[in-house]
Amino acid sequence: MTESTDAPASDGAASDGTAGTDLLLLDTASLYFRAFFGVPDSIKAPDGTPVNAVRGLLDMIATLVTDRRPDRLVACWDDDWRPAFRVEAIPSYKAHRVAREEPGTTGVEEVPDKLTPQVPVIVEVLAALGIARVGAPGYEADDVIGTLTAREVARTAEGDGAPVGPTDRARVEVVTGDRDLFQLVDDAAGVRVLYPSKGVKHLELVDQARLAERYGVRSGAGYADMAVLRGDPSDGLPGVPGIGEKTAVALLDRYGDLAGVLAARDAGDAGLTATQRRRLTEAADYLAVAPKVVQVARDAPVGDVDDALPAAPADPEALDALTERWGLGSSVRRVLEALSR
Repeated sequence: MTESTDAPASDGAASDGTAGTDLLLLDTASLYFRAFFGVPDSIKAPDGTPVNAVRGLLDMIATLVTDRRPDRLVACWDDDWRPAFRVEAIPSYKAHRVAREEPGTTGVEEVPDKLTPQVPVIVEVLAALGIARVGAPGYEADDVIGTLTAREVARTAEGDGAPVGPTDRARVEVVTGDRDLFQLVDDAAGVRVLYPSKGVKHLELVDQARLAERYGVRSGAGYADMAVLRGDPSDGLPGVPGIGEKTAVALLDRYGDLAGVLAARDAGDAGLTATQRRRLTEAADYLAVAPKVVQVARDAPVGDVDDALPAAPADPEALDALTERWGLGSSVRRVLEALSR
């Protein structure tokens, strides 16, 4: 992985011509999984332990800080990768990713053997750097991101409400390899997603125009409604059998949102074919609970967060020791150079 360490533009613009962001939220597990699979596991510590995910994530952070110029940064964490409230609603939720059952949990996630020992190293390095790492008991990182986004939008609600365009400074940018978080996109609130389609140097900026162009939905909320109807095999969500993405988008375009589609079903609206009405009726139990599973929480129990971007490491001695032990020199140096700017 080759990451840029070029100095940012002097006018405050990010390197892609946009004006950067006030708050940058990282879907951390999504990013370190991508780093693990994108960086060769021949990248090892002096003792032979693979550190490809650690170094890949640090290089991502260095590039993001350099390119996006955030005022604040939070590495959002999965305190619970498969929350009980989602499993209770739809038992198949992420069931195919359970490596083994364990009492008192909804299962232990299947994680590559060479990645497992790297996660605690990531935790220690982020702490030594002084980068906020935040989770919430019983919730996923998606929910932490949704909650912090909602707080930031509420905090800035006194603004003029004008949509934030692609070249404007965003209030919140979410960096994730998970399309589920497209539901947070909101131009008027200044929220957009950065999706690493080809590595962190090739971020796809997802705003409402991009959602309309790529998926045919008008908003982040529309994307969530489409995901409910379509389902998502990667998360174990069945969707409505026989209603794929194209049909889901057509129904939402006709009736406005999921509530409108269900109202049309219940009213026997002539705009629905007999087959569509039957499929929606047969899936009534699923449709009653699926929005709770698909929609990210906006009220997860996240405490106050010191999210200021650190200009220097919080614990230089610990960082030096970790850097030496795990052979992280060049990656840590890139992060420190980015933070110092």
